[in-house]
Amino acid sequence: MPDQHAGTSGSLFGGVFARGSAIIDDRAWLQAMLDAEAGLARALERAGLAPAGAGEAVTRAARANDFDIVELGELSALAGNPVPGLARALAVKVGGQRSRAVHRGASSQDILDTAAMLLARRAIDAARADLTAAAAAAAALATEHRTTPMIGRTLLQQAVPVTFGAVAAGWLAALDAAITGLAETRRTRLAVQFGGAAGTLASLGPDGVRVKAMLADELQLADPPVPWHTERLRIIDVGVSMARVTAALSKIARDVTLLAQTEVAEVAEGSGGPEGGGGPDGGGVAAPRRGGSSAMPNKINPVAAVAILGCAKQAPGLLATLVASAEQEHQRAAGAWHAEWQPFGQLLQVAASAASWGGELLANLEVDTGKMAANLTAAGGLPLAERVSALLRNAIGAAEAHDLVATAAAKAATSGVPLRDILLADPDLEDKLTKAGITQADIEQALDPAGYLGAAADFTDAALAAHEGSISW
Repeated sequence: MPDQHAGTSGSLFGGVFARGSAIIDDRAWLQAMLDAEAGLARALERAGLAPAGAGEAVTRAARANDFDIVELGELSALAGNPVPGLARALAVKVGGQRSRAVHRGASSQDILDTAAMLLARRAIDAARADLTAAAAAAAALATEHRTTPMIGRTLLQQAVPVTFGAVAAGWLAALDAAITGLAETRRTRLAVQFGGAAGTLASLGPDGVRVKAMLADELQLADPPVPWHTERLRIIDVGVSMARVTAALSKIARDVTLLAQTEVAEVAEGSGGPEGGGGPDGGGVAAPRRGGSSAMPNKINPVAAVAILGCAKQAPGLLATLVASAEQEHQRAAGAWHAEWQPFGQLLQVAASAASWGGELLANLEVDTGKMAANLTAAGGLPLAERVSALLRNAIGAAEAHDLVATAAAKAATSGVPLRDILLADPDLEDKLTKAGITQADIEQALDPAGYLGAAADFTDAALAAHEGSISW
């Protein structure tokens, strides 16, 4: 049985890159275009510009499953986009006088751009739901591990101790920021496109502005002051908000892949789906196992984290194409508008997919506090070198304290002897410590990770409080 969260686009890579409830494939684009055409027909009827019942008739006919996507794709070569062929096919299905409501007053770009906004709303809502679940899981981790010490790492090297709660709080803050960005984009940047041939709605005469407002109302999109055919900031803003989603999630995923390394083993991915297995008699080939390798039976790979990174790595290039396509000439671009279609949909898809993976990753993350403590102990006190240096500063001076502890730390690292023992074996230092009133117990206290966590708990509490007070939409 396939994973219940896997994508349903039917593509070979859909399980990884088309995960969750927002599937932005050809059929989704087609349905969004049909929804735009149906909304227009209803608006025209409301405005008295289409026969009674035309809106309902077009809406009833506007079902993507009743259209041949392959044929429409072939027809798109005749006009440079799929809308003309679709409008003709839709009019045929409606038939009679009511078919005159199909595509009246609209340009192909009106339908495609409005469809893009409908798809964006769908992807934003799906990503928001999954990010909300991910944020809740991150908040739970931050709360549970508020004071759990672990080695901090900077430039991939061991640094001073931190808490896993503070790490999870950082994840939480980024997720909340991504959710806020999506909310703002949904509220302010999703707008209907309706300008006709060159942005003037000339074919509708004095009724154009009124129909535009009604179309926006029918589709529950904003009604912008003017058509935005060659002003593409809305497309970019949607792209940026989705790219921010992948950015927030990729940081979490990268942390997990590093912390889940065999030699580190401080976290592990829990199973978010069914485990595979052989038949009842143990014979035959076993079904695929979550995290398994095709070559190495021992492997349990961090699949969700890797999938998030696979999605996130695509986002910058897709967003760059949208930004590069924003230079659009006069009232209709020759090529730049066309260049947006695929990367826009792909960016929506990979961001929504990453969000779906992220919700699962954090909800099932397994934290090994014992391994965190063991890794701290195995460091031999080196992560506390900064604190020891600060302790010695008043006794021997800042520069000498730094150099002495640096030398001792180097000896500890090469010999495997704990930093404590190296320091206490130095007779010159012992004399200076005695004169300064610094005891062996003071040195040992300085080397206790639990006593050098700074404001980690305060920062964790602040992130949790901000999360509780974050917007709800």
